[in-house]
Amino acid sequence: MGIYYNSKEENIIARAFKPPCKISISLTDGSTRKQVRIKKENGQMVMVPLFQCHDNIVGQAIIEPANGKKVEHNGVKIELLGQIVRELDVPGNLYERKTYPFEFSTVQMPYESYSGINVRLRYILKVTISRNYVNNIVEYMDFVVS
Repeated sequence: MGIYYNSKEENIIARAFKPPCKISISLTDGSTRKQVRIKKENGQMVMVPLFQCHDNIVGQAIIEPANGKKVEHNGVKIELLGQIVRELDVPGNLYERKTYPFEFSTVQMPYESYSGINVRLRYILKVTISRNYVNNIVEYMDFVVS
């Protein structure tokens, strides 16, 4: 004998596990920067921005709470994984959409991105909203270095 839910109960359950906000990452020159196609772990092909080894990485992390939601947090940060971590906000509450500009300048990215059979060399931007007692909210953005 199984457990059956009506659609109203399913919506309540789905909302309970949905993050209380949406994170998006955009690059300042995103519309003009060259894009290249990469294959993700799940086999999906996606277009990602292409950088050279000494390019500055400049953009915005945008956090938008769901309607009527308060997002209590212990800080917001962005990381260039394996390189640098920058604090974007001190602990507090988010009640409305907030944009955090960021810049990683003079960053050493000495190796070209690579995806082979046994190894992958990736560059990733990661935004994390740290929270007490519940899971952190995280968003990733891949990019390629040549």
